[in-house]
Amino acid sequence: MKIALIKLSALGDVIRTLPLAAAIKKKFPESTLTWITKPNAAEVIETDRNVDNVMTSKPTEDFDILYNFDIDEQATSLALQISASQKYGFFSESGYPAAFNLGAEYYLNTLFDDELKKSNRKTYQQMMFEAAALPYDNTPFSITLSEEEIKKGKEKLTFTTKGEKTIGIHIGSSPRWPSKAWHEDKIKEFVRELNKKNYKAIIFGGPEEVEKQQKMISNLREEGIETYSNNPNNTVREFASLVNACDAMVCGDSLALHVATGLNKPTVALFFCTSPHEVEPYNALTKIVSPKLEEFFPEKMDQYDEALVKSIAPQEVLTSLYTRL
Repeated sequence: MKIALIKLSALGDVIRTLPLAAAIKKKFPESTLTWITKPNAAEVIETDRNVDNVMTSKPTEDFDILYNFDIDEQATSLALQISASQKYGFFSESGYPAAFNLGAEYYLNTLFDDELKKSNRKTYQQMMFEAAALPYDNTPFSITLSEEEIKKGKEKLTFTTKGEKTIGIHIGSSPRWPSKAWHEDKIKEFVRELNKKNYKAIIFGGPEEVEKQQKMISNLREEGIETYSNNPNNTVREFASLVNACDAMVCGDSLALHVATGLNKPTVALFFCTSPHEVEPYNALTKIVSPKLEEFFPEKMDQYDEALVKSIAPQEVLTSLYTRL
């Protein structure tokens, strides 16, 4: 049996879709599973033991089953173009996403119905399992790192001494949701408190946070607090290897959250304007929800508000962090 899975979108979404590959292989153990994605996500999927092939272009072969877990035009159009006897998930109809099957309709409705989005208590994974007509068992997923990648991640922590804790803090978020990330003043206050405990902090950022990352580290060093960083242009696997080397992570609803979850890394996640209910905690995640979230979710998710991103206190994060260490 030949099965195709489409998941093209943001890296975090690709990573949190990994449990679907395991569930498909569990139901169809003799199948060959081909995952269709974008080049920047291929390196994460290639090492997943449940995925047989990774493609970054349209396949020419026919499949027995096709699953599409994306709703953007590129993926939904591709789902129509690929030949398969059975199709689950989403396709394009007159330029709008539509559901191949009844199980996929619920997730689609949450995207266009604010009241349903607000009242929804299903996680993203649960909704995707329903879209695929697969039983959801809440089994944690894992990101597989090689021994060499694990070693390289640990080698980058040369600034620590034996027994010191290293806390990763991811400062980025998608520009689409400008209030997803914790305010830099609160992050610096948090790092100051970590320093009092003799914990080391690594400030994680991506290409869009280079200036913010450098400024934050420079400000803290002027105060005599030595703070470290990842390479903001690192690959997703290099990023994951450094997250793996940390003792714990603090982040928003971002790529870092899904990477840390896939590594079973103790993580405190902050939610300001997106649904905490849609994020599956598995065994690694503690959620802190802004007291102002309901003022913005979901109607004003795309707006920036300084009071909102300052609404979670560093001490609350510290308290949650200590329980995870």
